[in-house]
Amino acid sequence: MTDTPRLSKVEQIKLASRHLRGPVDHELHDGNDHFSDEGYQILKFHGIYQQDNRDVRKARKARGLGPEYSFMIRVAIPGGRLSPEQYLTLDRLADELGNTTLRFTTRQAIQYHGVRKGGLKPLIRTLNRHLLTTLSACGDVVRNIVACPAPFVDRQRIELMQYAKALSDRLKPKTRAYYEIWLDGEKAASLEEDEPLYGATYLPRKFKIAFAFPGDNCVDVYTQDIGIVPWIEESLQGFTILVGGGLGQSHGVKETHPALAKPLTTVAPAQLFEVVEAIVKVQRDHGRRDDRKLARMKYLVESWGIERFKAEVERYVGYALPEPRPLTWLSADDHLGWHEQGDGRLFFGLFVENGRVRDHLRAAIRDVVQRFGLEVRLTPQQNILFVNIQPADRAAIEAIFRQYDVALPGTIPLVVQNALACPALPTCGLAITESERVMPQVIRDMNALLDRLGLHDGPVPHVRMTGCPNGCARPYTAEIGLVGRSLNSYTIYLGGSPLGTRLGEVYLDNVKREEIVARLEPILLLYQRERNPGESFGDFCHRLGSATLQHLAGQNE
Repeated sequence: MTDTPRLSKVEQIKLASRHLRGPVDHELHDGNDHFSDEGYQILKFHGIYQQDNRDVRKARKARGLGPEYSFMIRVAIPGGRLSPEQYLTLDRLADELGNTTLRFTTRQAIQYHGVRKGGLKPLIRTLNRHLLTTLSACGDVVRNIVACPAPFVDRQRIELMQYAKALSDRLKPKTRAYYEIWLDGEKAASLEEDEPLYGATYLPRKFKIAFAFPGDNCVDVYTQDIGIVPWIEESLQGFTILVGGGLGQSHGVKETHPALAKPLTTVAPAQLFEVVEAIVKVQRDHGRRDDRKLARMKYLVESWGIERFKAEVERYVGYALPEPRPLTWLSADDHLGWHEQGDGRLFFGLFVENGRVRDHLRAAIRDVVQRFGLEVRLTPQQNILFVNIQPADRAAIEAIFRQYDVALPGTIPLVVQNALACPALPTCGLAITESERVMPQVIRDMNALLDRLGLHDGPVPHVRMTGCPNGCARPYTAEIGLVGRSLNSYTIYLGGSPLGTRLGEVYLDNVKREEIVARLEPILLLYQRERNPGESFGDFCHRLGSATLQHLAGQNE
């Protein structure tokens, strides 16, 4: 046995927390408007991020005031599936305890922003009464499990949503701390006190799992720590498992980088949960705990190689794992617009720009859910599906959205509809620069350029922006990725696949926000003149390569 590795500060905080209790348990009632640094680290496991308004930091400091603290609360919703009653409760809480907005995330969760410390417990208690939780929506655990939300009959027949929910329940932390702190001990007596899966220090870093449907990569399955794809021949035969994806990196740390998941095995349905659990245990026991920047499972898979990693998983489960079956992808679209489910009913996908639900959009969604009693499903591209709609109700639903002046798919420029952005400033503590607040203008400037070049009808590029290199809006697999580099500057990545199967390459670094579209114009002109028939922008950029693009566009002078 080698010497025990040095633990990072966060690992030491987790170890001292008594299974995620301290110091949250007493700081919640200490009269302050915020938590200590140690408390903040443990809060994440409870689905809460402590933030402050960075727009007012300097002005408050000049007045001798400290930060203006508030909290982001993330609700974990496996597969993004919500009953009408659950959605309406979430909507109501935005007024009662949040900043009157909801945020749909790229992991099919809902975030509240602007919650004060005194509102945390009432919010979580209300969620619990409606069978919703924030537990493990953040932190060094398996986070909200994503699944393709489209309610086509074939996808419901193999119970993709049920698998996501059952796996989520199995991988939740077992500590009683959440129930003791937020629910006054409710349900705590029935839970184990130890953590048979996670142990005293939980996982080395966050861990993400997604279920894709064969041929449909709307969940970006290769960006996950574990990706799961059903194998279907007449009926469900098994699941192909991918491992080692992840997009976060750190500027100035060359060892960090985005990575795509690699195929590991294809297993029978009855084996899925124990194999997934074994993969989590391998990361628990062998992932780095001395350096959080290198602690994601992608670095373990990379350093070991897929064969050694597979052998270790086999040792945990006690049997050999077969080779993975090949995967083929046809689409990564987000199911917007009207679709037949295959059971006589319809579903409707509504575009939500950057996932932010406010004002008339929020009122329109609430009105539709109330009047028609519709289940909703959030998507991994920050949008929302209304499912199980009677065909006779289609016109009335569209009329409600028009009444509230909500744009419907088909009336929105495709490049706008395909774009993603993370929240970034003013509240995200990791943000280097803007994302959500500036993306609407950047993407409309991009659309104006595409119009001028006659490229607006498609295939149009998928554009994703983040305010830092952590990659929450998945910019590294986008055809055009814009990653915050410094204040008001971005690194431009080109060449990701529209199917989510390839990473982009750095094209230009430190580009001012106002110059992004102008610096992309020469490449789009090349694409207009020299693309192959039907070739996507990402495939075109990948075919030529970053160095050639820089040369042809005169950007490397």
